[in-house]
Amino acid sequence: MENISYIAIEGPIGVGKTSLAERLSVEFAGSSLIEEVEANPFLTQFYEDIRKYAFQAQLFFLLNRYRQQKEMAQQELFGGCVISDYLFAKDRIFAYLNLDENELALYEQVYRLLDAKIKKPDLVVYLQASTDVLLERIRIRNNDFERAIKEDYLVRLIDSYNKYFFYYNDTPLLVVNTTEIDFVENEADLKGLVKKIKSMKGGKEYYLPLASKEVFFETPRQRIPAEGDDEKDNDTGHR
Repeated sequence: MENISYIAIEGPIGVGKTSLAERLSVEFAGSSLIEEVEANPFLTQFYEDIRKYAFQAQLFFLLNRYRQQKEMAQQELFGGCVISDYLFAKDRIFAYLNLDENELALYEQVYRLLDAKIKKPDLVVYLQASTDVLLERIRIRNNDFERAIKEDYLVRLIDSYNKYFFYYNDTPLLVVNTTEIDFVENEADLKGLVKKIKSMKGGKEYYLPLASKEVFFETPRQRIPAEGDDEKDNDTGHR
């Protein structure tokens, strides 16, 4: 792809979004936009009691991400490529996974007002990895607020991500399996991904490094509703 000014990296917890965003910002001579995860005062409590603290944690993330995105829009006036370690629209993945119907209805009203003002990226890079790999990466980085993450929650989150990006068509999308590759420690892995990004023609493409054997998507039965779609998803994990 030519004239890329904004790339968003996405994927479940522990997949390596931040590390890759920082590396790509160097490769593309740009800057990185890193989500302020630890600034969320409800996060530790959320992982200890998801039902009780889901709405507070979700609303904080939504508003904080919106603030960052508006600041990024000002930064882009000075030129250069921005590499973000999150996609603003991914906020709905967590909302549909964790909020009840009443909370979700209120969340959607706020989300739609904010999303209409957010610039879409030129490219989204969706990183995948197996559950075992994600759990190991989470264990190694040893963040206090992530110690209470349960495997069943991570499994449901991975499923929700796969469903969301199976139907995703808002921007060009590159799906990358990272189970057996390392963009941080292995320069060849990073260079291979950069080459793939630059060669993309648009639409949805897949990057399956030779070392990786995982299947990308299973066809989902349900989905998170698209923008303007009133359909409710009854199989994304929200109660």
